[in-house]
Amino acid sequence: MSARLDQLRSTTPLVQCLTNTVVTQFTANVLLAAGASPAMVDTPDEAGDFATVASGVLVNLGTPTAAMYQAMRAAVNGATATGTPWVLDPVACGGPATRSAVAAELALRHPTAIRGNPSEIRALAALVAGSPEDNVPGSGGATGGRGVDSTDAVESAEPAALALARATGAVIAVSGPRDLIISVPDSVPDSLPQVTWLTSGDPLMQRVVGTGCSLGALTAAYLGAENAGPAGHTPAAPDRHAAVVAAHAHAGAAGILAARTASAPGSFAVAWLDALDALTTDHLAELVGVNDH
Repeated sequence: MSARLDQLRSTTPLVQCLTNTVVTQFTANVLLAAGASPAMVDTPDEAGDFATVASGVLVNLGTPTAAMYQAMRAAVNGATATGTPWVLDPVACGGPATRSAVAAELALRHPTAIRGNPSEIRALAALVAGSPEDNVPGSGGATGGRGVDSTDAVESAEPAALALARATGAVIAVSGPRDLIISVPDSVPDSLPQVTWLTSGDPLMQRVVGTGCSLGALTAAYLGAENAGPAGHTPAAPDRHAAVVAAHAHAGAAGILAARTASAPGSFAVAWLDALDALTTDHLAELVGVNDH
């Protein structure tokens, strides 16, 4: 994780964000504070071309419109053409039918990573991987989400996350009090998954709008830096799983640092931005619990 923090800051990856209108400015500030460069290019005419030059792309379904759906598809086409890593954040999947259908469509377009809360991941897995125990609109299974909030525990989403990883080839990140990151080796059917549990963060993160959505952008930044490799040289085999873990560790450790000086949501939001900027490799070692199995 420490090496990837240094790599992020030395490469300053350019992250294209197609995200929701509630968190656009906050997401841009998070990327700047962490050491990346934001680009909120989200129109249908420009999104595809820009994705070909970006280091990483975020596709966040938070406040979709018909034009935004067009832009998202164009950005995914551009990223796919150039091998640019991209992250899908299926906000409120399992709720509105159109949004859920688009989330499922994009999940099958080979995202590098998919990040969501437990309810979103369980619902998306049911749509994409046919997980019988999980929840889609109008079915039983998971308790589902309430708007953009999860009503499921992270632990309950592990089977769905594994099914989704196998169906899409993406690294799956499930965010909550503990973060779950799960992936399967490329082109190895039925192989054992790589599973990482992270313990970090602070409960105040759940009371600030945009911490989850901006984590998707930070994940795209770390994947972009990983793709660039040390000193800007593309590595032979980028470790996508490790990059996603590093992004979540950065966000969570900054949450712990922020809570040392802030005790309410308003001050915490500012303190978290400052902590993203001030975070050191020593902080990562001190503040983040990692359990791989």
